[in-house]
Amino acid sequence: MRVEWKSCFRIGVSIFVLYLCITYWPSFSSFIGTVVGAAMPLLIGCVIAYILNILMSFYEKHYFPKSTKPAAARSRRPVCMLAAFASLVVIVALLAKLVVPELMASVELLIAQIPGAIRSLLNRLENSGLITEELIASLANVDWQARVQQIIGVLTTGVGNAMGAAVNVVSSIFSGIVTALFALIFSIYLLTGKEKLGRQFDKVMQRYMKERLYTRTKYVLSVLNECFHKYIVGQCTEAVILGVLCTLGMLILNIPYATMTGAVIAFTALIPVAGGYIGAAVGAFMILTVSPIKAVFFLIYIVVLQQIEGNLLYPRVVGSSMGLPAIWVLAAVTIGGGIMGIAGMLIGVPLAAALYRLLREDVNRLPGESA
Repeated sequence: MRVEWKSCFRIGVSIFVLYLCITYWPSFSSFIGTVVGAAMPLLIGCVIAYILNILMSFYEKHYFPKSTKPAAARSRRPVCMLAAFASLVVIVALLAKLVVPELMASVELLIAQIPGAIRSLLNRLENSGLITEELIASLANVDWQARVQQIIGVLTTGVGNAMGAAVNVVSSIFSGIVTALFALIFSIYLLTGKEKLGRQFDKVMQRYMKERLYTRTKYVLSVLNECFHKYIVGQCTEAVILGVLCTLGMLILNIPYATMTGAVIAFTALIPVAGGYIGAAVGAFMILTVSPIKAVFFLIYIVVLQQIEGNLLYPRVVGSSMGLPAIWVLAAVTIGGGIMGIAGMLIGVPLAAALYRLLREDVNRLPGESA
């Protein structure tokens, strides 16, 4: 067996780098965190560009598709990009308009009802004889409305220095605006020159990779792109359907906060498996401030709707396109949520679908067949 010095050198360098990473792991992880934090606007821009590219590609297919005029060809990209950004802004603004005012109104209503609920509880405790009359009298003289407002003030402003808290809030808002602005600009650059960037990336891979590795990498990237594309389109379609059905059902049953709850459920339904239940909990809390009986009716309706969604809508709209068994969907959501929270839940399913497809193809490959 012939041993080449290049192979030994590569093995030695790999072992040395692994040793450094293990020995100096705190510094290494801090360095990685700093790099990721510095590149966060670019990463967010990539995510925005990928999502908007789906809308932009859809608009480009329908923007004078049969026209051969140069003006149509030159205006296709900027017009469709502007339409994609406008669509996203309209969706976010609509969700905010439907959800935020109703949520604030229900919270204010709930806060206003707390003092009455405390007095009712004190009367029941007094009648049952569980606490002494002196304690009842002292508790009854407390201005619960003022106490609730005071607690809310402490929770919202914090117990620290007010000026320091204000500076932190202002700096956080400014940092968020700058990050969003850079991400938006970077996404525009990506969408504008996506074909050129794709060709350049392809040339770099072809130059520095062996042909077998280059072919395999391109295939893996195409599978990832296909799975994420199908997941985003299918999940958004399923969320819209679920939100519309929820709103219509609540209007028929005369349950309050119908449009707001439907918008919340449509938004949270983007999270697989658990999203609908999160939206249902928020909706039930809102309805509970108006009528506990209608909150119970709402929960019963949501349970029925979730069964219809899980057995009819999701398998047809999302499940069939992803080709991922239900058990692996649940596993992907659980593991992704444990690692990265809500973001992990969102990317866990398409990532698991891509890995499942690649592994299935590799296992089913005939002996001697090239990868």
